[in-house]
Amino acid sequence: MQCSWKAVLLLALASIAIQYTAIRTFTAKSFHTCPGLAEAGLAERLCEEGPTFAYNLSRKTHILILATTRSGSSFVGQLFNQHLDVFYLFEPLYHVQNTLIPRFTQGKSPADRRVMLGASRDLLRSLYDCDLYFLENYIKPPPVNHTTDRIFRRGASRVLCSRPVCDPPGSPELVLEEGDCVRKCGLLNLTVAAEACRERSHVAIKTVRVPEVNDLRALVEDPRLNLKVIQLVRDPRGILASRSETFRDTYRLWRLWYGTGRKPYNLDVTQLTTVCEDFSNSVSTGLMRPPWLKGKYMLVRYEDLARNPMKKTEEIYGFLGIPLDSHVARWIQNNTRGDPTLGKHKYGTVRNSAATAEKWRFRLSYDIVAFAQNTCQRVLAQLGYKMATSEEELKNPSISLVEERDFRPFS
Repeated sequence: MQCSWKAVLLLALASIAIQYTAIRTFTAKSFHTCPGLAEAGLAERLCEEGPTFAYNLSRKTHILILATTRSGSSFVGQLFNQHLDVFYLFEPLYHVQNTLIPRFTQGKSPADRRVMLGASRDLLRSLYDCDLYFLENYIKPPPVNHTTDRIFRRGASRVLCSRPVCDPPGSPELVLEEGDCVRKCGLLNLTVAAEACRERSHVAIKTVRVPEVNDLRALVEDPRLNLKVIQLVRDPRGILASRSETFRDTYRLWRLWYGTGRKPYNLDVTQLTTVCEDFSNSVSTGLMRPPWLKGKYMLVRYEDLARNPMKKTEEIYGFLGIPLDSHVARWIQNNTRGDPTLGKHKYGTVRNSAATAEKWRFRLSYDIVAFAQNTCQRVLAQLGYKMATSEEELKNPSISLVEERDFRPFS
């Protein structure tokens, strides 16, 4: 009877050992499968040869800033870039878009969208795992010995412009400005950058290339990730005004309307409707609070952040469960009450944040605003943006067009 008991115990221990080995083998493997590359007809040159990194048992917090162009996402990105324990990447999905879009004849077909989203999800998984080699599939020309000078907006990432990833002359505490980073740092060594990523407790990525939060469900539900989504929204009227000023050629017909008072017959209204539809679809999902988003989703209005940057930043970090770094607080103080003339760079972040949020009201005619309100009335109501009922109301800054709303995190 005693031998039988010992035999059962030995069998149980052996079974546990086998299961543990299997789990370790599975989690130590890189978890990308490159379907986006395969569907696009690109060589899967790194899917097999790239290094694999063990799953982080400490549960890194993986942060995704989900936004659209000219919604204040560069500013929000800096709230994480300035944190010393966060590895931050600015728009890495640019490389996916830049590689795949030229191969598409239509660019906006459902099939093209599926390929783009599939490739984007694979890349995000790899980057959150600090597997930067996987990014090489989308860098042109391909890196040599895992070094490149073609990382999009490298200078927007503090980690990629400071020691040990970059070794510029001067003080070890020196933090380079974005314009100096590429010039003084030289080639980016992805091996060293990956090590810097693994040394930090959290990874944050900003993107304007994922249309809706629904597109992220596979990542949110992936047990290998600890993904939390910060969805940044802005009044679509403000986005339109900002884009018209920043992308002057692309939005020239909107500027022509403003200048002449006549709506061009060939105006591309999808430049407005796409933003409103994506916002509405995504926000509808978030506000319904589906179980898969519980503890994973926070909606942030740019206007709330602009009016109370420190308070809203504290709320964001509270939702993430990450202590607010003193470097972040100092950056907010220095970059939200600045001279507006210092914020003229289209992706700059030094500005009077409260004034910037209201600037659109003086850059659009009432006819354009009325058109935008009629086109986007559903999402304006969802997000608490008020209609301007007259030219006088539009131009009167003492009349707020933002309702007081408390979009609490879904936790």
